[in-house]
Amino acid sequence: MRAVVIHAPKDLRIDSYPDPAPGPGEVRVKIANGGICGSDLHYYHHGGFGVVRIQQPMALGHEIAGVVAAVGDGVTSVKPGTRVAVNPSKPCGKCLHCQEGMRNQCLDMRFLGSAMRFPHVQGGFREFLTIDATQAVPIADELSLAEAAVAEPLAVCLHAGKQAGPLLGKRVLITGCGPIGALMILVSRFGGASEIVVTDVADAPLAVARKLGATHAINVATHATALDPWRAGKGVFDTLFEASGNQAALRTALDVLRPGATLVQLGLGGEMTLPINSIVAKELQLRGTFRFDPEFELAVRLMGEGLIDVKPLITATMPFENAVAAFELASDRSQSMKVQLSF
Repeated sequence: MRAVVIHAPKDLRIDSYPDPAPGPGEVRVKIANGGICGSDLHYYHHGGFGVVRIQQPMALGHEIAGVVAAVGDGVTSVKPGTRVAVNPSKPCGKCLHCQEGMRNQCLDMRFLGSAMRFPHVQGGFREFLTIDATQAVPIADELSLAEAAVAEPLAVCLHAGKQAGPLLGKRVLITGCGPIGALMILVSRFGGASEIVVTDVADAPLAVARKLGATHAINVATHATALDPWRAGKGVFDTLFEASGNQAALRTALDVLRPGATLVQLGLGGEMTLPINSIVAKELQLRGTFRFDPEFELAVRLMGEGLIDVKPLITATMPFENAVAAFELASDRSQSMKVQLSF
C-alpha cells in the first residue's frame, strides 16, 4: 500500500508500506479521511517540535477514519464494512498511571504518527491501517467519515473542557483560533457558556469563529484595545482556554480574567515566562491538559447525535497523492482551517 511519509523537513513523500493482515484482537481499516494536525505541520516544516525530532522515515497522521476491511480472531466489536473513527491512542493498560485511570499519561503510550519514542509509531496517513480492535470506534450512520476524522481534536477539546470544570453560564475567553481554538467554541457552547469571546491575529479564522457561534471574534493585531470592555474591575472572564501557545496572548488574557478564574493551557509554543504575581494575586487556577481518554468515544457520540457540528471546520479535502500541496495549504491560515486528505 501507499503512505504519506516524512523523511526530513519539507521532504514529504508517497512511499510503499507494508500492509499486514490483522492478528488476534486486531482489525484492518481502509482509511478514507485524514486531517492534517498542527503536529503534522511541525514535522513537515521543522522535522519535529520541542526536543522531539524524526530519526527515521515516519508515516504521519492521527486524525483518521475509515471502513473496517478485515478482522482478526476474537474480534466481535466490529465487522467488515463497519464505518469507524480511529482512536490514535494505545495505552499499555498496565503502568501506574493507566491503573490510576489516567491512561492519557501512560508511561508506554503508542500514539499514531509520533516520534516521541524510537522506533517511531507510524501514523495513519496510509491506504490501510492495522490496529487493535479497541481503537476502532463505530460511528453513526448519519455521520460522514470526514466528520469522524475530527473526533481526535474534538476529544482533545472535550478533555480541556473537563479540566476547566462546569461552563454553564460562564464567560469564556479563547485565545488562538486555529482548529483547536475553533473546536473549543463548540465545546464551550455545548457546555452552556453564556458568552464566548475569541481572539486571534488573523481575520480568516475569526470569520469561522463567528459561524461556529462565538459571541465576539476579535483581531487583537488590528484592535489592540478591543478587550478593554472586559477589563472592568479586576477582569470578568471566568475561564480562559489558551490555544495559541503565544506568551503575549496569555499575558494579555490574564488582565481580563476575574479573581479565581480558571486558565486551561492547550497551546504549545515552547517555554513561557509567566507573570506569577498576577496569578498569585488573583488566585488564578492554572491547569494543563494533555490529549484525552474516554473523551474520544464521547466525541464520536456527540457528533453522531448531532449535538456538535464540526463540518464548518473542514475547509478543504485533497487526494493524499497531493499531500505536499495539502500541507502547504494547511500552513496558510488565510485560506484554511482544517485540511483533510482523502484516501
